Amino acid sequence: MRAVTVHAAGDLRVEERPDPAAAEGHVVVAVEWGGICGSDLAYWRHGRSGTAVLRDPLVLGHEIAGRVVRVGPGVSGVGVGRAVTVHPAEPVGDDPLPDRLAGRTNLYPRVRYFGSAAFHPHTDGGFSELRAVRADMLRPLPDGVGTREGALAEPLAVALHAVARAGDVAGRAVTVNGAGPIGCLVAAGLKRAGAAEVTVADIDPAALAVARAMGADAVRDVSRGEPLPEDAEIVIEASGAAGALGAVLRSTARGGTVVQVGNLPGTEAPAALGDLVTREIVWKGSYRFVDEIDDALAALADGLDVGPLITHTFPVERAEEAMRVAADPASGAAKVMLRFGPADPAPGRPDSPDSPDSPRKGLL
Repeated sequence: MRAVTVHAAGDLRVEERPDPAAAEGHVVVAVEWGGICGSDLAYWRHGRSGTAVLRDPLVLGHEIAGRVVRVGPGVSGVGVGRAVTVHPAEPVGDDPLPDRLAGRTNLYPRVRYFGSAAFHPHTDGGFSELRAVRADMLRPLPDGVGTREGALAEPLAVALHAVARAGDVAGRAVTVNGAGPIGCLVAAGLKRAGAAEVTVADIDPAALAVARAMGADAVRDVSRGEPLPEDAEIVIEASGAAGALGAVLRSTARGGTVVQVGNLPGTEAPAALGDLVTREIVWKGSYRFVDEIDDALAALADGLDVGPLITHTFPVERAEEAMRVAADPASGAAKVMLRFGPADPAPGRPDSPDSPDSPRKGLL
């Protein structure tokens, strides 16, 4: 089988690997689609993602969907041909969480995650034509949800977790800083949760166009000097840019809440944080998700359209080209998808073109 593997910074290969077997309690999934995430780009560009440093070749990818092709011993309720996505987190060990963290398995001290070099040996991801998966990590796709959209259940779950961390947003005005894929999915999640007005800010007009298509009521182009809304009771910071934190905190109302879902640098970075104190702002982190992938699939089944987010698709043999497009701010890319199997768009939706200069019509 072919797998998209990073060997070192700048060294990405589509290489042949042995087909996996369906061991006890596992199934083999024929991957059809995979979404490129910022962590995939970090391993390719820098040989690390946050504090996780690449020591051996690593198969990338944790946003995947496909179909079950083999079922191992001891697995029931999963049939060959079933369309599935994967919850890519696997807690390591059986020590219970303290009572204050009950149910928050995303905060377990040690978690293996698809496509991560946090542990050694590393945990290979799902950017491969076949992937053996523990049966309890599978999530069947609802009827009417294709594998392309199903591959985005994972980032949508990240966004829904951030929305949940903000508390009750129904009827409220919310600012989202950052219109990358997570920020755009946060906007969609906020509208689904009943937010009255969602304003998304970014420095990229193309990204803001995607945010509009994903449900934002208003956008602010910071590159043109348009400020963040003033006195926002809730702000979800999705850019991960430390330099933006000062403006984000200044725009937050006194006593307001900031949810930090954008990954901040793992190294020292200057940021103006004085308003955190003087405005008594509550600043919450939001890390991955617990079981919100189930909520994400329910949202997709209910009609939440992630199609506008998908601006480019590439076949697996053009994986490095896809990575270059995803990493290039000038490309107009939002979510770049890799196709491993036959095209499988959701019913009634055309497949997007396999070209870096053919973004989804009408968005960019």
